[in-house]
Amino acid sequence: MAIGFMLLYTKLSNVLSKKALFYTVIVPFIVYFGAFGFVMYPLSNLIHPEALADKLLATLGPRFMGPLAIMRIWSFCLFYVMAELWGSVVVSVLFWGFANQITTVDEAKKFYPLFGLGANVALIFSGRTVKYFSNMRKNLGPGVDGWAVSLKAMMSIVVGMGLAICFLYWWVNRYVPLPTRSKKKKVKPQMGTMESLKFLVSSPYIRDLATLVVAYGISINLVEVTWKSKLKAQFPSPNEYSAFMGDFSTCTGIATFTMMLLSQYVFKKYGWGVAAKITPTVLLLTGVAFFSLILFGGPFAPLVAKLGMTPLLAAVYVGALQNIFSKSAKYSLFDPCKEMAYIPLDEDTKVKGKAAIDVVCNPLGKSGGALIQQFMILTFGSLANSTPYLGIILLGIVTAWLAAAKSLEGQFNTLMSEEELEQELERASSVKIPVVSKEDAPPGESASQLSEKSTPTNN
Repeated sequence: MAIGFMLLYTKLSNVLSKKALFYTVIVPFIVYFGAFGFVMYPLSNLIHPEALADKLLATLGPRFMGPLAIMRIWSFCLFYVMAELWGSVVVSVLFWGFANQITTVDEAKKFYPLFGLGANVALIFSGRTVKYFSNMRKNLGPGVDGWAVSLKAMMSIVVGMGLAICFLYWWVNRYVPLPTRSKKKKVKPQMGTMESLKFLVSSPYIRDLATLVVAYGISINLVEVTWKSKLKAQFPSPNEYSAFMGDFSTCTGIATFTMMLLSQYVFKKYGWGVAAKITPTVLLLTGVAFFSLILFGGPFAPLVAKLGMTPLLAAVYVGALQNIFSKSAKYSLFDPCKEMAYIPLDEDTKVKGKAAIDVVCNPLGKSGGALIQQFMILTFGSLANSTPYLGIILLGIVTAWLAAAKSLEGQFNTLMSEEELEQELERASSVKIPVVSKEDAPPGESASQLSEKSTPTNN
């Protein structure tokens, strides 16, 4: 669906205005989430083909259990996919795309971390909201579907916030005088979908950006899936699991909020290159700590017992810290760096490159990590047996990530130098020649003679 959306978005970007494109993309999400909470989930027993899935499973055998399970609960699976796409499409493509259109690189260094602050205040409150509804389900009477009650409430919040996004976008475009990019952009010919993809693949700049995004997705997935397997073992009850994840979201929001405040100093003092390399470094160091605890947990068992924890609970907490630090570095430094990298590009590369990277490469990173793990499990028999090899793969991917960040730093600085040079030339060409009146002319020289002297001649 991510690839399908990217192809559709590329096509629509050629025929719709930016405003029409924004509304065309976001409105179907708002309608779907409202419909799921109030129509599809209450009617799930009627719309899920349970009997057909059982019949096909008996005919085709257990090899097709996975695809048939998706078909059996198709509306839940579609909800998961739409929720994943919401982050890639609405946040990455629509919000950051709009921000990149109206922001210069100098402004971005000041304001992009502040945009992230707002997002992470929301993360803190959303964590509290999830925890509130998890606890509310405990107090409902017997026979009441707690998930249906909390789902309606949470989807109402999502629809309300989605409509607020639409209103704010309309209001900003209507009433706020937006800054425009001063320099002339290279005009590119209209390209079809396949031509756009070929053009993006042929650009070293876009390839390096894609490497950053895919490497992050694979790296975080390798660690996160291992951590969540431990988390599920520690908290088997859905309510306990949901409550822990609510606390986890809140802690991630607080850590990211703090990192956002520090990130402005990092950008100002050390620049784009250092900021881009902090996230892979943090992920590597914390990942090593997490995998070390899993692989060499035996010697730590007595120490963990003195702290009143089991080795499993200790692994859960260390993994949670790893995720919090990695994600806070990602939100406060990696995301602003990635978005700043689009600003010096021409409009065509910016729109199509952003859609390709944010919508396709984000899921590609996650699915890449999942494919690596599935291969390891099939080869070594279990996730636990393959853990040492996952650690080695993580090291290789982060090394490639750091190399791409270094390459992109050089290209980014070159583009910025060119943009600054163009701006200086524009300023120089816009300087007006003063016209001297007859009265102001010095004795012995006429105003026309002065004008001739001050006017540059083309030799």
